[in-house]
Amino acid sequence: GGTIMMGRGTVPNKILELLDLNDSRKEIVLMAVEKELVEEVAAGLTQEMHFNKPNHGIAFSMPLTQFFGFKHYEYQEEERSQEEATVYSGIFTVVDKGLAEDVVAAGKKAGARGGTIINARGSGIHDASVVFAMEIEPEKEIVLILAKTELCPKIVESIREKLKIDEPNHGIIFMVPVSGAYGLQ
Repeated sequence: GGTIMMGRGTVPNKILELLDLNDSRKEIVLMAVEKELVEEVAAGLTQEMHFNKPNHGIAFSMPLTQFFGFKHYEYQEEERSQEEATVYSGIFTVVDKGLAEDVVAAGKKAGARGGTIINARGSGIHDASVVFAMEIEPEKEIVLILAKTELCPKIVESIREKLKIDEPNHGIIFMVPVSGAYGLQ
């Protein structure tokens, strides 16, 4: 099974831009898969979705630090060897709605090719306000940028600087290692 989220892509495509059709809707599918099955699942997805062709999407895997919810699965943390060092990392930036394009622009300025914007709602302790005795959570956007690990510090610093992330309530950034990437040219 999996969880599907809606988002939009930002990687430029000259033909779509020329036709003014470059607002590309994306579906993001999250699946938890046992480590032994990751390559098999990724190969099946690549074949079915044609990730080996340009502009057909990407798939990547990230190691989970903890996982709960499958009764038959017992999580066991493993040490990562030097050989498993990742080529790509995922940079997740959570900001108020309307700021995602600024995140993407800052990332591109530092070498990112683009990103995927995911709509979300805030749930931080300072985010909710009360109107007519109803708690209102502000809308958020999550920007996922996949980049070569060596570029990530520069990209993160560019986003931190442009969006003043280190100031309270200006967003958060976190990075995760990507242990497999498919469809990135």
